[in-house]
Amino acid sequence: MTIDFMNSQHDSDMSAAQNEIRDISEVAAVEVITTAAVHLMSAAAVKCGLADEPNSQDMMDLDEARKLITALAALVVTSAPDIGNQHARSLRDGLRSLQLAFREASVIEDAPGEGPGEKFTGPVR
Repeated sequence: MTIDFMNSQHDSDMSAAQNEIRDISEVAAVEVITTAAVHLMSAAAVKCGLADEPNSQDMMDLDEARKLITALAALVVTSAPDIGNQHARSLRDGLRSLQLAFREASVIEDAPGEGPGEKFTGPVR
């Protein structure tokens, strides 16, 4: 009986995985890209201390924010030609806001072009 239960469970897991694959196949690439970008933006904002919480400064971690902003910049810059100006513009605006927030929150000033993501976007002022 244990083997039958395990086979049944395996079949159920495979069916669920197939349904998830089918679901994701129906999502346009632009939606996947913008969703990933929004997740990176949200995480970077929290790490820059921009959360709408009383203790948001306690959540600040600029080392982590730098990594997230750089990943976001790479995604936005490289995907912009494929996702269209309408989507890319709002992502670029959000990215720039995060880069400026990082610069403002940082005690040590990065040289122009050395801030998070600036190797992809160029210097942000």
